[in-house]
Amino acid sequence: GTATLLGSLLGRLLKTERDTSLLITMGTAICGGSAIAAIAPVIRAKSHEVSVALGTVFMLNAAALFLFPWIGHHLDLNETQFGLWSALAIHDTSSVVGATLHYGPHALEVGTTVKLARALWIVPVAMAIGYLRSRERNAEVGKEKAKRPWFILGFLMTAALVTWIPSLQDAGHFVEMIAKKLMVLTLFLIGLNLTRATIKSVGIKPFIQGISLWIIMAAGSLGAIYLNWIH
Repeated sequence: GTATLLGSLLGRLLKTERDTSLLITMGTAICGGSAIAAIAPVIRAKSHEVSVALGTVFMLNAAALFLFPWIGHHLDLNETQFGLWSALAIHDTSSVVGATLHYGPHALEVGTTVKLARALWIVPVAMAIGYLRSRERNAEVGKEKAKRPWFILGFLMTAALVTWIPSLQDAGHFVEMIAKKLMVLTLFLIGLNLTRATIKSVGIKPFIQGISLWIIMAAGSLGAIYLNWIH
């Protein structure tokens, strides 16, 4: 909630494009590239908006892999504290795993568990945004009827079937593996659109928003953990 509010405020202050601001905010608040990929079709984001949001998130993921372990050791954070901080402040699950892997096995366990729980917010948030955008579009005269994020419902149904029917679990793991590979490929192809011309057309404001929001959230969560407000 805090990240969403701060991201919205930063977007307005910097006058970032509405959809670009939303994608960067949701990517920071929930689960990086996965959140961006889930929300982009719901809001019908343009390709350059998705590319800029993904580029910002991936750049910060790369920075976190080097900065977080160094800061953690410098502040003498224990493995639980570092795992919590990584899960709360790093965008993507893969980067959380990378940052906590060499910090210690318990840091990896805590970071992965908390991050996966945080990622579950993708479903309700995507559905809520889809509902709100649908109401906006339907209220505008001459606009075509907005599409609803039915893929979210399909995701929930598939997850429930694989969980409750043991015979489908092997097939479910296979589909999960394929889906992850396709997800990586999709994000890579979208990222190819992040050219110098694209950056020039959208300006530096989205990157300032993404970096500022990340620094605020990382510093805030670190302070709360360091002071044992979060444990």
